[in-house]
Amino acid sequence: MPHPFQTWKVLPHGKLTAIDDNLLTVVGDLHMPLGDIKRRMTVARLRDGRLVIYSAIALDEPEMDALEHFGTPAFLIVPNDRHRMDAKIWKQRYPRLLVLAPEGARDKVQQVVRVDATADWDFRDPTVRLVTVPGTERHEAALVVSGPTGVTLVINELIWNMHDKPGISGWLMKAAGFTGAAPHIPRLTAFIDIKNKVALRDQLEQWAKLHALTRIIVSHGDIIEDKPTEVLLDLAKQLAA
Repeated sequence: MPHPFQTWKVLPHGKLTAIDDNLLTVVGDLHMPLGDIKRRMTVARLRDGRLVIYSAIALDEPEMDALEHFGTPAFLIVPNDRHRMDAKIWKQRYPRLLVLAPEGARDKVQQVVRVDATADWDFRDPTVRLVTVPGTERHEAALVVSGPTGVTLVINELIWNMHDKPGISGWLMKAAGFTGAAPHIPRLTAFIDIKNKVALRDQLEQWAKLHALTRIIVSHGDIIEDKPTEVLLDLAKQLAA
């Protein structure tokens, strides 16, 4: 992964897009050794107007103005120890941010920015819930967000939805399991992050039971809006194989 930024550094990115009344997302570009990939930041708004920033990305000033118009940045979630690149510069810009990270990732995240609390934090808001994902040895955090159009599961690197790309870099990405024709758990992710397949499988099945589950937002790839329940159940079956 690239080294964490020390000053506000804006890489190419798109515009903040409304997914629901209380949910925004934006996609940026990230250069990696195997090839360029897309990375995503998601922003959930609590009922009191405070914002929960999940997997932060530094944006240009017009988009930061739009974000501040949406609400007040209050919580910064570093969803695992690899998604800490922009954490320090967000804390520098918004010193009052509470930085949250899963307990298993805390030490590495804290090498970059002080962690104020673990991902067991309760926002005391029924519309936004933070979850430490079982089966990852407390290294991965997810969000469950309820809004007018339904429930959104915001997950980090356990599920990817990046399509195959041309060229040598595309071949390398596919060989590493990062791209594919359907949402999937990359082989490298399974090897590094999944320590208990049964626990993760059970969690995927529980998420599949969420009433009005409408979409899954992943950090790398397209939002999953086509039969998200079936996607979770299929991934759970793959873990059981």
